[in-house]
Amino acid sequence: MTTIHTPGGPHKHPDEEARYQEAEPGLIAETSEGAQEMGPRSSTKTEELSKEFGAALRLPEGIELDPGDINIETSEDQTMIINMGPQHPSTHGVLRIMMELEGETVLRTKPVIGYLHTGMEKTAEGLTYLQGSTNVTRMDYLSPLHNELVFSLATEALLGLELPERATWIRMLMVELNRMSSHLMWMATNGMDLGSTSMMIYGFRDREMILSFFEKVTGLRMNHNYIRPGGVAADLPDGWEDDVLAIVENVPQRLKEYDQVLTGQPIFRARVDGVGVITQEQAIALSATGPVLRSTGVPWDLRKDIPYLAYDQVDFDVVVGSVGDTFDRYAVRFNEILESNRIVSQIIEKMPKGDYKVASKKVTPPPRKRIDESMEALIHHFKIYTEGYKVPEGEVYVAIESPRGELGCYLVSDGTARPYRMHIRGPSFVNLQSLPPMLHGGFIADAVAVISSVDPVMGEVDR
Repeated sequence: MTTIHTPGGPHKHPDEEARYQEAEPGLIAETSEGAQEMGPRSSTKTEELSKEFGAALRLPEGIELDPGDINIETSEDQTMIINMGPQHPSTHGVLRIMMELEGETVLRTKPVIGYLHTGMEKTAEGLTYLQGSTNVTRMDYLSPLHNELVFSLATEALLGLELPERATWIRMLMVELNRMSSHLMWMATNGMDLGSTSMMIYGFRDREMILSFFEKVTGLRMNHNYIRPGGVAADLPDGWEDDVLAIVENVPQRLKEYDQVLTGQPIFRARVDGVGVITQEQAIALSATGPVLRSTGVPWDLRKDIPYLAYDQVDFDVVVGSVGDTFDRYAVRFNEILESNRIVSQIIEKMPKGDYKVASKKVTPPPRKRIDESMEALIHHFKIYTEGYKVPEGEVYVAIESPRGELGCYLVSDGTARPYRMHIRGPSFVNLQSLPPMLHGGFIADAVAVISSVDPVMGEVDR
């Protein structure tokens, strides 16, 4: 005798068939994600169907779709809807992809999110601006320093702060190294997704060099709380140049190995060439950014097009593809590691001397040694860390180029020490929209390669 718990209470079913017939409605109601889920074609609105099909992107206001425009020559009895995830090793997090299949061919795709929801944007309203970096650093956990940077730049814009030159260059050094570590992590997991266990080992091995340097500078391998409004938490340690030079010299050699393991490998090329194609028009209409957009040939990079920090003082190229397929997205990230390596080499030579944070007493705590000598310094330290500092009323949007695309922070201040509202424009969240056109018409076996090539981080999606 089996007991199934449904909304109506426990029911005992001596008959197996009756058990499923009675339990199914209740279980579906309990697990349904509502409008997020993909429904049967007959009960799906035309506009929604077109999005899942990948046919319609943005329509002018007042324009309606003709069902005949969606050319799907099949019937519901020939198709099935399946789930990929949320517990799946190749969704790169708790991402659920619903797919309508005809045999092994993908007809419709719908990403379903929310399984990792942490409410970081709402949490920000209860934290002071000084505490904010500890919160945002955990969103995109593969590029935490970029999260800290965009929050700090937005806060500084509201405060009207001008940073010391050294603080700016330290930030640029750290985020470019973080871009390299993030792409190395992607190279590792993407290799594993496509069957290269060697690439998984190599990618983690080489990422370790950068994380070891981060640990020496910030005390942590991830979620650093190092870049803060007003500068950085501490100056670079003695001998940092030698540590960074070792990274700079090693990375190009490692990439030559990757080139042999993946780029010219026939099985790898068969899995990625012409797979998951997205056009420039589709990528732009879907607001895709980062490697997803650049793989289509659009040279859009905020470091070049809307420079911040000191990117206008270093020389680097924007890497673009031509086809917009899974191989192009791989090639863009591969070469971006080399370009970041090139930027870091220039930063070592150009790193200025001076302060690593602003001298303003309003936002900067006193030096540690002053606390033991001065009661005023102790009070100052206590008030900043308990009450925070007030930020003038206003609102601002600041965007930077993270490893996954445009990472934006919209901050609203009501004049207190805590944000009235914070919203993050996470590129992983926006780039997931590109999956339906990428997956349409491909095989279910290609879905793993395509999802991996988008490089979503679910902490940023469900922030």
